[in-house]
Amino acid sequence: MKRAHRLSRRSFVSLSAAALAGCVVRRPALSPLAVSLPRPSMPQLQWQRDELALFLHFGVNTFSDREWGDGRESPSIFNPGALDARQWARAAKAADFRTLILTAKHHDGFCLWPTATTSHSVASSPWRSGHGDVVREFVDACRSESLNVGLYLSPWDRNNPAYGDSDRYNDLYCEQLTELLTRYGKVSEVWFDGANGEGPNGKRQRYDWPRVWSLVRRLQPEAVMFSDAGPDVRWCGNERGVAGDPNWSTVDPTIVSYPGADGPKIIDALQHGDPQGTVWRPAEVDVSIRPGWFYHAAEDAKVRSVDDLVGLYFSSVGRNGKLLLNVPPTRDGLLHRTDVERLIGMRRALDDLFDAELGAVRTMEWRVHNSKTATLDMNIGASTLVNVIRLEENITRGQRVARYTISGAFGTDEPKPIVSGTTIGFTKLERLSPPRRLSRIRLSIEDAVAEPEQVRVRVFST
Repeated sequence: MKRAHRLSRRSFVSLSAAALAGCVVRRPALSPLAVSLPRPSMPQLQWQRDELALFLHFGVNTFSDREWGDGRESPSIFNPGALDARQWARAAKAADFRTLILTAKHHDGFCLWPTATTSHSVASSPWRSGHGDVVREFVDACRSESLNVGLYLSPWDRNNPAYGDSDRYNDLYCEQLTELLTRYGKVSEVWFDGANGEGPNGKRQRYDWPRVWSLVRRLQPEAVMFSDAGPDVRWCGNERGVAGDPNWSTVDPTIVSYPGADGPKIIDALQHGDPQGTVWRPAEVDVSIRPGWFYHAAEDAKVRSVDDLVGLYFSSVGRNGKLLLNVPPTRDGLLHRTDVERLIGMRRALDDLFDAELGAVRTMEWRVHNSKTATLDMNIGASTLVNVIRLEENITRGQRVARYTISGAFGTDEPKPIVSGTTIGFTKLERLSPPRRLSRIRLSIEDAVAEPEQVRVRVFST
């Protein structure tokens, strides 16, 4: 299967070096004042380079045909007759997803592993005669396909009587988290949300997020943590699969300081980040392949089309985000055939789209005009029918570009603007409709938060 459009860490370095070969660089004498920009950690960098992750909402809601359980569901309803986590992992691998994230516990409080903290778990279900462990089978399946493991542990628990007794429940929640992070080996992503409803006793729980984050750091130091407030990865502000434009990976941590915070200012901060932000917290873009997050047979004819899934790639990865696509297992414990077919169709469509990447260019000149503007001129030689242009900043040195224009020309014609954009970051994808026949391309950086550094321009033809 062709995957030429995705870069490994090794190929990113070598291809960038190749792109610079023969490139003329012109830079005026600028002020010696250096700008210190936030930069990603290695786990954050690898998280973004993986581009695609699969979310698996699975639990008692699958059997009650609900989206949010109320915590009164009997464990006896959980009995997937043909559960095969290897099928989940093989489908993800075939579609080139690199991480799988499982709902180890959703808001209903039902735990997919045998926990010492509650009887509301698989240990009380008829599945595997009460001896099963979905988390173990999930982790083993991911490892068998060399995929990263992610776990979601809902802070809201509508079943546990300790919920609302803040100190007592925080202890219990940390015990559950400790079980998940010490029993199953390396975990690459720990997923939190800010859901916070009233518990059985009518009291609202006060979560101890600093304690939770510190626990993850201690037990899984290389894991990235997702929530509205990070601390490593933030929510994009919607569940439509659309990252903001602009989309800065930097944020002001004082605006979104805890998971579950709400309001127009907060949603705007999640959508767009902050060019003056002091911490690196890129956006994860979550969306479901179906109308709901859990499996419902009534939605079998409502699975997103291949074209729609490709569009989600452009509106998430193509806007400096990472796509987290939910594909819920059925009551049998399998991914539905239609969902798998759409995932494979998405991969084939992306491979077809990005297979024809233009190789070496004839000439290239990078000119820095001042501390905020620069131009990259590329002579791509023979005229080429271009349909996608991919821009990439070297985010190991931070995110700089705030506004740009791409112009193009054929032959000796003067370059004319084709498309304009705001941020670039790890990746910005520009899809030209209709495709343009070009022999020269110019990228004009029109604004930046620090002196522009050379942007990598990748050109794909039809």
